[in-house]
Amino acid sequence: MLWYAEFSKYTFSNFNELKKVYGNASLVGNGRVVFNIKGNDFRLVLSINFLQSAAYIIWFGSHKEYDKIDVANVAFDTSILTWKN
Repeated sequence: MLWYAEFSKYTFSNFNELKKVYGNASLVGNGRVVFNIKGNDFRLVLSINFLQSAAYIIWFGSHKEYDKIDVANVAFDTSILTWKN
């Protein structure tokens, strides 16, 4: 949650503005940006719409798990939105 609180303080008009704040961010295609978290132990994939100032979390996992996905095409797992008891 700390990352989200920090990220929410900014409004970015384009990737170059984002890159000035998050130097480890990488543009990977399909409107997606990858962030290295905790010294590159984890990866966070966001879909960012700069015109609407909107960012959507697409994927989060370890660096090892990241190496197994097609980052430009991985789909958001909607099952995480369903409450399970």
